[in-house]
Amino acid sequence: MIPFLDLRAAYIELKPEIDDAVLRVMNSGSYILGTEVEAFENEFSSYCNSKHAVGVASGLDALHLTLRAIGVGPGSEVIVPSNTFIATWLAVSHCGATPVGIEPDPKTHNMDPELIEKAITPRTKVIMPAHLYGQPADLDAILAIARRNGLRVVEDAAQAHGAAYKGQRLGTHGDAACWSFYPGKNLGALGDAGAVTTNDDDLNEKIRSLRNYGSKTKYVNDLIGYNSRLDPLQAAILRVKLRRLDEWNERRKAIAKIYSTELDACALVQPVVPDWADPVWHLYVVRSSNRASLQKTLADHAISTLVHYPIPPHLQGAYQGQQPGKYPIAETLAREVLSLPIGPHLRNEEAWMVVEILKKYAPQF
Repeated sequence: MIPFLDLRAAYIELKPEIDDAVLRVMNSGSYILGTEVEAFENEFSSYCNSKHAVGVASGLDALHLTLRAIGVGPGSEVIVPSNTFIATWLAVSHCGATPVGIEPDPKTHNMDPELIEKAITPRTKVIMPAHLYGQPADLDAILAIARRNGLRVVEDAAQAHGAAYKGQRLGTHGDAACWSFYPGKNLGALGDAGAVTTNDDDLNEKIRSLRNYGSKTKYVNDLIGYNSRLDPLQAAILRVKLRRLDEWNERRKAIAKIYSTELDACALVQPVVPDWADPVWHLYVVRSSNRASLQKTLADHAISTLVHYPIPPHLQGAYQGQQPGKYPIAETLAREVLSLPIGPHLRNEEAWMVVEILKKYAPQF
């Protein structure tokens, strides 16, 4: 079986370093926040060229706490992609606000900036683009719209660790960038974890307080906060993996290059990368109008694939008030997208096997 992503291989490669890091935390006697979390925050903010990084419990919490820190609440609207993982929408709903979907550019699958301005109302507070599949959204266009309309920009960077927009690594383009360290991410913990990077001192202080019961000083609670602290064990593991992130991203890029070059003649819609984007290929997503048959054919040849994502947020039960056809591009993508195996531990020969099967059978689909 060619796995979609081999998480165990990442641990095996770094086993001595990860084991040492875990034992260091276990022997420290400090198990909530503390020096290990502070060290990771400093290292990750340096990596992202940001002034601050705040470790939290998950990527969803990173989004939610950032919106809360900005002042998003009941009656507010937040502009979000119609084509994204549901966490982007849930963060808005957790604030009591309304997510307003924007259709993607069918080529890049990211939010289409040309559709944003007409969706802005007096209730709009934030534009929240997602850097889907590890490819940056068109930030200059989005930021220009935000400036014209007095809005904040919060980046959902959960899939884009190390990606660059016009030569600048993500993390500081908007008011804040929100990161997930779910195990399958390019920078993944061994459990749930997340962070926010920002250059805004006020946002940094508010998010730090909100993650810790609304408290800066123990037993003094200035805000109605949450328990959403990055675990020191996960911070220690992330410190080890962060040192390998660029190398692992290069391995992903090598696999993506094989796919992009060799599948050019196949009857599949391949990813489109704008000149200004340097993606990190969290996912390599193709499209087929006969996806189910294509996925079964690959599975029959021991090739594991996934669908990101089979149901767009507005059609999920959580948003049952939405109607089919409201976001037709997102719905089309949900029917057609298929993610091929990719990851830093996928061997080149495995990628070539995927290519050979697709070359042989893709014309049918």
